Amino acid sequence: MKQKNQGLWTIKSFVIMLVVTFIAVPVFIEGALQQALQSLFKSDLYAGTATGFVMAAVFLSALYWLMVQADDRKIGFQSFSKRYWPLILFWLLVLILGSVAIVVLMEWFGMTYENKKTNSLQQDLSLFSFILAFVSAAVISPFYEEIIYRGFFYTWLKRKGGIMFGLMGSSFIFMLVHIPTYNTLPVNFLSGLVFAWVYEKTKSLLSSMIIHACFNGIAVILTAAA
Repeated sequence: MKQKNQGLWTIKSFVIMLVVTFIAVPVFIEGALQQALQSLFKSDLYAGTATGFVMAAVFLSALYWLMVQADDRKIGFQSFSKRYWPLILFWLLVLILGSVAIVVLMEWFGMTYENKKTNSLQQDLSLFSFILAFVSAAVISPFYEEIIYRGFFYTWLKRKGGIMFGLMGSSFIFMLVHIPTYNTLPVNFLSGLVFAWVYEKTKSLLSSMIIHACFNGIAVILTAAA
């Protein structure tokens, strides 16, 4: 079993996922495909949501292919003990308060950037658009992002350089993939730290998915309410 695990966490696997993350997805999906979808739907929200589905499929397909090549399909989907629920709620609260503090500081320094999906939701708010945005942010994104950024990147980096290296490295990658929404980058980095730390403590991606889903869901609700 040890040899199989080593097959998954090779430098080649890491480089392949970096190429998918920073070249293939941004150029062909977030770039060309999303522009085509925007022309089709005439809505940044609809185009962004559809793009998110495709991104999830591409990311998970690439990772599954690497896992099949290594003959190891375990990626951290085991359940976690009920005793971790207070920890999950605590770190969710820390993330919310920390994010609010970051946003306040950024606004104080005049650091803002337009978020097309957020603006689209607010300008064309309906039950359907709200449900679409909520499912995209609180279901689809937490599912595939936790598998990729915590299940793969964090685990790979931790095995190479320890927990702190894994925390900082995976959070930095998680932050970079959210460019060009620059106003969210500090929050994304903090989120990456919290998600990875909870995953490390519980040894289960389900726990980090729960925090991720709750945090994103609250953000969508507040955006719609605003």
